[in-house]
Amino acid sequence: MKKFIINIILTILFFSYVHAAEEMNEPLHPDWSFEGPLGKFERASLQRGYQVYTEVCAGCHSMDLLSYRNLVEEGGPEFSKDQAKAMAAMFETKGSPNEEGEITMRPAILSDHFVSPWENEQQARAANGGAYPPDLSVIVKAREGGADYIYSLLIGYEDAPSEMSLDDGVYYNIYAKGNKIAMPQPLYEDGVEYTDGTVATPEQMAHDVTMFLTWAAEPKLEARKRIGFKVISYLIILSFLLYFTNRRIWKDTH
Repeated sequence: MKKFIINIILTILFFSYVHAAEEMNEPLHPDWSFEGPLGKFERASLQRGYQVYTEVCAGCHSMDLLSYRNLVEEGGPEFSKDQAKAMAAMFETKGSPNEEGEITMRPAILSDHFVSPWENEQQARAANGGAYPPDLSVIVKAREGGADYIYSLLIGYEDAPSEMSLDDGVYYNIYAKGNKIAMPQPLYEDGVEYTDGTVATPEQMAHDVTMFLTWAAEPKLEARKRIGFKVISYLIILSFLLYFTNRRIWKDTH
């Protein structure tokens, strides 16, 4: 009897696991240019990704670890300094106190961190039905599946099955845990008007903003790969030199 009960419990656990697995779809895997030992970010895609973040994501999500000057640096979107200054000036941040001790607002400058849409977490939760929109600075590194997961999540919104009941403020997404997510669908056809004329499909916007978020999480990726390639090349050459030197030194002993 005891063995029978154990088998029943194991069977229930097995089918629970299978059901849970069915609710978790494997993320899509686009062809990312930054993958591989010699991978690099696409500059145009990074610039478009910043535009998507600014026009779509920045209303809810902060990127506190980035400064506007990072947009100019090598290895990133590489906007010109004038372009980055103009982009920063689109946002207002707290300035120095005036003579009366009051804090005034001023346009952001290159040295400022990306301006957050919220004063604090409580304000963010109050505006989003209790859900806190996470900071996106390192979101690609913080989520299992990385860039593939973020990209898939952005285009994974569908109508919920008829047998599924969703609470208010909860949406159906085939790549979200349990297929439920508190973030409404952010990307729609022609949701932004790309300055370079690229057609703004949801897939294109998801690709570009994911590329931008990957760079934000790994801003030194290209430099790291260049150094790694040089080190490996040096070690290979050194190995050959040592091998032939060893053979030359010991050739008369055989």
